[in-house]
Amino acid sequence: MNISKHTPLVSEPFPRPQRWGDEEIALLTQTMRQQSLFYWKGPQTEALYPAFRAHYPLKHLFPCSSGTASVHIAFAALRLKPGDEVIVPAITDMGSVIGILHQQLVPVFADIDPQTFNIDPVSVRAAITPKTRAILAVHLCGNACDMAALQAIAREHHLALVEDAAQAWGTSYQGTYVGLMGDLGCWSFNDFKHLSCGDGGMVGTNRDDLGAHLSKWGDKCYNRITGIRNPDELAYNYRMSEPLSAICVAQLGKHDAIIAPRVRNGDLLTRLLAEAPGVRPQVVRPGDVHTYYNYIFRLKLFEMDCRRTQFATALQAEGVNAHDGYLPDPVYRYDLFQNHNFYAGTWPIRDFGLTTMDYTKVVCPVAETFLKDCIHLPFNEAMSEDYITKVAFAITTVAQRYAQ
Repeated sequence: MNISKHTPLVSEPFPRPQRWGDEEIALLTQTMRQQSLFYWKGPQTEALYPAFRAHYPLKHLFPCSSGTASVHIAFAALRLKPGDEVIVPAITDMGSVIGILHQQLVPVFADIDPQTFNIDPVSVRAAITPKTRAILAVHLCGNACDMAALQAIAREHHLALVEDAAQAWGTSYQGTYVGLMGDLGCWSFNDFKHLSCGDGGMVGTNRDDLGAHLSKWGDKCYNRITGIRNPDELAYNYRMSEPLSAICVAQLGKHDAIIAPRVRNGDLLTRLLAEAPGVRPQVVRPGDVHTYYNYIFRLKLFEMDCRRTQFATALQAEGVNAHDGYLPDPVYRYDLFQNHNFYAGTWPIRDFGLTTMDYTKVVCPVAETFLKDCIHLPFNEAMSEDYITKVAFAITTVAQRYAQ
């Protein structure tokens, strides 16, 4: 009996870039000949500032240990009071809210826009209370938030606006890089991001009142200029070392070369999926640039004769590196939020009467539906146009198979 073997529509292995090379090796070799690997006045860190400003011209910068650290430093710099509220998107990495919680602030979850997958300004406005002090704009997957709308809300209600651009290197909103439009911008050099040193981050601002002492919040509140160790506020140690700074300098030199193919191929995939029945790619506003940290699309399951898991399994059978869903739950559904278990089974600010927030009662219906009908595709700059074309054909073929 002859049993025919299925040949996947995407037959080649998932492409992977060579992320580090001669440039990083040269700078690391130079670094290893230094007398010190400490960041303060270190030659690699000093070179990192202009390398970063060549793309993101912020007056005040602090290179730090992670994107999570960058967000924490940003909220520490705002000097908000325990119990103050920060509006955050329901769909984001946990790293976006860790620093908020550690500053004894209250994350208030807003729903997402069903098309862009970013925080919905309408939901933000509805979440504002007398205790609201800031908004966190997370540019999910490399797609820009509606910054004009968020800036307008922030101005109207006298709120700080912090941008989490961890997934959004090179992303632009109407011609301006994200991270440059809020009161503070935060980036990640994590291993999975567009640019990487393994783990690292950057936080920056053009506001002198926030930036003049920005480093204190990531360097134990020490004054490196005077050398006096007399901390006057509680701060963390989030410093970046010289070897990591060296890698970041080299990576920033490749910024455009890494971003351009992601933009080109991500946009191509969206165009090729235009006729795929039941497939809803992430919408990009005209004038914005999406840099595709990853590629996520939604399924109109009510128009398809399958479940989301079936669709993902069928894509995998066709050789597509596809994953069933994105996050397991909206952030507010994580156990620590449902149990209010932030500090050894307690939440001090609620115990002390500074908030009445109950995360068991939070519902963001768009976010919850999104996580039930989305498909996630890893994405990188090594993908060719031919590879993307095959992926698009495989997705379209599977969609047509299940179309009602």
